[in-house]
Amino acid sequence: MARNKVQFQKGLSEPEFDRQYGTEEQCWQAVVASRWPRGFVCPGCGGAKLSVVTTRRLFQCSTCRLQTSAMAKTIFASTKLPLRTWFRAMYHLTQTKQGISSIELGRRLGVTQTTAWKIKHKLKQVMLERDATKQLSGRVEIDDAYVGGERTGGKRGRGAAGKTPFVAAAQTTQDGKPSQLKLRRVSAFSNRSIEAFARASLDPSCVVLSDGLRCFGAVIEAGCTHEVVVTGSGPAAAKSAAFKWVNTALGNIKAAIIGTYRSINSKHVPRYLAEFEYRFNRRYDLAAMIPRLTWAATRTTPMPYRLLKLAEVHA
Repeated sequence: MARNKVQFQKGLSEPEFDRQYGTEEQCWQAVVASRWPRGFVCPGCGGAKLSVVTTRRLFQCSTCRLQTSAMAKTIFASTKLPLRTWFRAMYHLTQTKQGISSIELGRRLGVTQTTAWKIKHKLKQVMLERDATKQLSGRVEIDDAYVGGERTGGKRGRGAAGKTPFVAAAQTTQDGKPSQLKLRRVSAFSNRSIEAFARASLDPSCVVLSDGLRCFGAVIEAGCTHEVVVTGSGPAAAKSAAFKWVNTALGNIKAAIIGTYRSINSKHVPRYLAEFEYRFNRRYDLAAMIPRLTWAATRTTPMPYRLLKLAEVHA
């Protein structure tokens, strides 16, 4: 049996990570290069000439004298942690297939669980915002799913208490391989929610395959073509060839949630889904994930802890 090239790719080894990001200076230079890939641009006047305040790692514009940090107005803003701690966290989030809990991340980084949670969710926010406006195209398999454990004696399946509904959509290539994934929390499996999902996440050129759940017909309102493949229910339905890749993705997500996170607070579900989606969509080049995430992090506005912890996340 042929090996799956994606699963057996080399990725970024720990020695290679240490070679590229092992010092604070290397991490800082990576942030600077991501923030200004074509050279420094003053956020005040747009000037390109600068001097460096070395004692505080600040850039001072030679024209307007404005001082700015490479981390200002980015996800790293106001951090008291070394950048190499952030980069080590990025390494664990991008190179582990099923994610990593904040407890385990804290152990590996040498920080408290609370600090690890903050870092992790800020990086998840970067992932969420990076892919928020991207749309799927072509053939798309779509399915309904839930995050949330079963409750003894309670209702099972759709409408059960404690479950957070989300839509999973997998774009496939002409030769039947999965290429892109979309995971979005919805308020309910209703025509209104699915139409809103389709308008935001699906190009009108999409041919959407669903299992016959009535609300999925609302993708037509967003200009998509809708095809129904009735699969019935139970284990046999999950093995339907028409939904092979969306069901495979859902199986991996549920295994990760059970094995890594145990349970997820409903208001943080979009960030967890964004993490799975981000890794899946970039799985063909694991080594490139850290520079790509760094680039996105320098373009994501600061996310204070009070917003991470208390505010609802909207996909």
